[in-house]
Amino acid sequence: MELLWYWDGPAQPHAYERLLPDGSMELVVNLKDDEIRAYDRRDLRRFERLEPAILVGPHSEYFVLDTMQQVRVLGVHFRPGGAFPFVRPPADELHGQQVSMSELWGGFARELRERLLVARTVDAQFDLMEAALAARLTRPLEHHRAVAFGLREFQCGTRGVGEVIDAAGISARRFIEVFKQQVGIAPKLYCRVQRFQRVIRGLRVTGPAIDWADIALSNGYCDQAHLIHDFRDIAGISPGEYLIRRTEHLNHVPMDTGPSDFYNTPCAQSGMISP
Repeated sequence: MELLWYWDGPAQPHAYERLLPDGSMELVVNLKDDEIRAYDRRDLRRFERLEPAILVGPHSEYFVLDTMQQVRVLGVHFRPGGAFPFVRPPADELHGQQVSMSELWGGFARELRERLLVARTVDAQFDLMEAALAARLTRPLEHHRAVAFGLREFQCGTRGVGEVIDAAGISARRFIEVFKQQVGIAPKLYCRVQRFQRVIRGLRVTGPAIDWADIALSNGYCDQAHLIHDFRDIAGISPGEYLIRRTEHLNHVPMDTGPSDFYNTPCAQSGMISP
């Protein structure tokens, strides 16, 4: 786990946001509405109604948030691989998914939300959530040693996947297997997402015109075309479009409701917890 967060504020002026992937998982509880809608990002007229407490699995492409459902929300942000001790399915079964918590925790999830609703303070809600996670611990908190090693190395971005696997001390097949089970996506795809994240974190807001070719090469892309292709695959928009729409929350990108977005397609208080 990394962060407990809470948001209570007015709806955003835009109806939808792209939420960009970072390889992590998120437990989200809607404290206002009795549902969370999971949208088809290619056609926002299509969506699935989920229960008001969900687990967002690790994503390698953007998904869509309905900002009207982000008025009063509490959640847990897990580090990459941090959620696997608290749910029984291997993390790769949750790749690209949004799942009602009752499917993972049964009636305990509904009971937890009811307790959160009547808690008098945000601190009390955080305490309830921490206690709930402790009660649902099903595996040791520590990653497999090779996975822990891989996550550290991949975060730096200075070594290739093959180099890291060779240094991990287990076979490539076994490394990929345990990495997917605990983190949720294969090592190469995880590194692709982390490279994308390094790009958006490094973009300047002001100053000279951005040299996209230099950014591409400095982040391990073959060339500018490779960067643009990857960016579109992951974010659904070009790097230039992202720069125009970017907000202080780098992974939350406002969407228009015009034809191009419609069819092609955060914390007031926080508390740190570990590990």
